[in-house]
Amino acid sequence: MCGITGWVDYTGLGPDAGTTLRLMTETLHARGPDATGVWLSESAGLGHRRLAVIDIEGGGQPMTLARDGRTVLALTYSGELYNYRELRAELVRRGHTFTTASDTEVVLAAWHEWGLSSVDRFNGMYAFAVWDLVQRRLWLVRDRLGVKPLYYQRLPTGVLFGSEPKAVLAHPRGAARVDEEGLIQLMLPLLKVPGRSPYAELVEVRPGSVVRVDQSGVREHRYWRLERDAGGPAADSEWPSVVAATRDLLEDIVERQLVADVDLGTLLSGGLDSTAITALANKLGHEDAVRSFSVEFTAPFQPTEVAAGADGPYALEAAAHLGTDHTRIVLDGARLADPAARLACVRARDLPLGIGDLDMSLYALAQRIKQHSTVALSGESADEVFGGYLWFHRDDSVWADTFPWMADSPAHGRLHPRILRLFRPELRERLGVHDYVADQYRTAVAEVAGHPGEDRVERRLRELRHLGLTRFLPTLLDRKDRLTMAAGLEVRVPFCDHRLVELVHPLPWAALTADGREKSLLRAAVRDLLPESVATRRKAPYPSTPDPAYAAAVSGQLAARLADPACRLPELFAADQLRAAVDPVSQPGSLISNVGAEIMLNFDVWLTEYQPDIPL
Repeated sequence: MCGITGWVDYTGLGPDAGTTLRLMTETLHARGPDATGVWLSESAGLGHRRLAVIDIEGGGQPMTLARDGRTVLALTYSGELYNYRELRAELVRRGHTFTTASDTEVVLAAWHEWGLSSVDRFNGMYAFAVWDLVQRRLWLVRDRLGVKPLYYQRLPTGVLFGSEPKAVLAHPRGAARVDEEGLIQLMLPLLKVPGRSPYAELVEVRPGSVVRVDQSGVREHRYWRLERDAGGPAADSEWPSVVAATRDLLEDIVERQLVADVDLGTLLSGGLDSTAITALANKLGHEDAVRSFSVEFTAPFQPTEVAAGADGPYALEAAAHLGTDHTRIVLDGARLADPAARLACVRARDLPLGIGDLDMSLYALAQRIKQHSTVALSGESADEVFGGYLWFHRDDSVWADTFPWMADSPAHGRLHPRILRLFRPELRERLGVHDYVADQYRTAVAEVAGHPGEDRVERRLRELRHLGLTRFLPTLLDRKDRLTMAAGLEVRVPFCDHRLVELVHPLPWAALTADGREKSLLRAAVRDLLPESVATRRKAPYPSTPDPAYAAAVSGQLAARLADPACRLPELFAADQLRAAVDPVSQPGSLISNVGAEIMLNFDVWLTEYQPDIPL
């Protein structure tokens, strides 16, 4: 896993191109701590920071391909191609030769052989840029589910691009400007609008898309769409065959994602999703027991509501049942409250989008895992694929005329209403935040075509699955990528394999809830591998520290910032909400008890560090 950046300017890169490109590349050091490289031509520059995972000695980048003594393609690539061995064998049969054992060289050769259509053959998580020296054309490519990030900014005569906004913003022409739509998006951390970034000039390459840049301009092509490639009623939805097909595919996915030339482990919470991945990894691994890691928090006491859903006992039972080489990682609330931890997380995301201590704990967890492993498999996205969230199963969220996780419902802790009311009401009204959400919701629902014979309930639940995969999952993938890569840890997400999505998404809702519970299909497919406690466990959210000292520290930090005359938070947040966040009413066991102070402190760090131009 790596970080990529660069730019194209058809009028020439200028005399300082090398210095600028190295500066842009260096901003991505955390994504690729093992090596750096740049490649320059008259019109294009590619930068790369490498996290060495496959072919440690031979996979350096940027990588070029030559024919008849002339360089014809240059590539900077981030990601993992899980079927690179099969593609390599096919390319050898077609006459290609290879000098490395890396998947990067396979991507480069595949592009030369098949061009744009090569993406239809790729299975993996990736974001890459290919500069075609013959046609003087740049291609920016992102994987189908958007696991790996990629952004670009148009120039009058070219584009800037990077894995993260920070790389683009490091260029002299990069712009940290937020327009009104961008400001609305900053108020909506639970919603990721496809193709849009809060930075006005910065475009996010959509999942499953290719962007072509040449002298005629910039064009985007979608090579994969959820409702086209994973849509329509399933041809065979008989329960036994669906369960068997799901299990077979999961085994193939996990076995492919175990390939690495570095130490590999799994994230094990003791929930269904992570235990399924860990069990399959342990079963399919060909050497020692798989490493597994769980996270817990120190606290002087554990409120009953929190302790009842704590992951620790389940993770330990799962690890013992599976026989993994397990490590308990215990995070201290005081360290999570360190302002340096928040600063690192805001810098990792380039935006103030974190909620509660969830960012700081994920970043700290990744740092600790990195001491043992460079790659980890995660259970992320199983809830979107298999319909696991509570908002799939509560009428007040299912039938809400909005995104279900943003409804005023306990299904997602009423987080959206709590967050939105933090901001000054006159600002929300001027920007038309509610109308914006309604417009985005209508746009998303319109992407779901009706099916003959489908009743109202089936149609609605299919809409919710579409919304989850296209509007909610991207927020989770972005968070996980940024915060783990900031620690130099590559996290792989087997449930994001597009073949699994294409298998499961067309199934009727009854196939996903056959035993009367959430994620029935996944449970049935892996039940023989699980301890009974995990197989019957109710879903629990990602854990938050219960330490009251953490909450007190956060409130105290906010009070100190508001006492500074230079603090800009009153420009954004309502006065009564600022007061309430400084002296919150105790809410033991609630999901992110003082969400106000958390978000306000994130904004304070972002405003100070990035000095954005915002329309206030």
